[in-house]
Amino acid sequence: MHLAAPEDEEGAPGVVAATGDADKSDLAGKLGIEPGMIVQELGWDSDVDEEVRSAVEDRCGEDLLDEDAQEVVDVVLLWWRDGDGDLVDTLVDARTPLTDTGVVWVLTPKTGTDGHVEPSDIAEAAPTAGLSQTSNISLSEGWVATRLVAPKASAQRRR
Repeated sequence: MHLAAPEDEEGAPGVVAATGDADKSDLAGKLGIEPGMIVQELGWDSDVDEEVRSAVEDRCGEDLLDEDAQEVVDVVLLWWRDGDGDLVDTLVDARTPLTDTGVVWVLTPKTGTDGHVEPSDIAEAAPTAGLSQTSNISLSEGWVATRLVAPKASAQRRR
């Protein structure tokens, strides 16, 4: 059986978008993951999105570090669900191994899904943990991500 490429309005062959690896790479790209970055994963459980994990590992070229790792990291992926505990305490712990330009991504189940976390909960916890919220993205079918960074000190900007 032969499948022909779709045709455009004038009957010329159309372009078929590639899927698979390109989609996976895009997941890591959404998170700003680059080759050589060190990424730590916190809050792993059986409900995490394995495509996201795989895409991040493929892009950075390394396995994700677990919560027991002692290395300095560029990115922390924090899988967080309603009922997981105290978000402020967890964010303080997540921030500890970060480089000065490091990022914490809080990955939460989408609205209407078990474990959904209200965005206001993250917005309230971040400053208490010494972090600033910069963006939110729809990461995958079941997960959204909130990007948190350490704010730049105003004194450093004036120098």
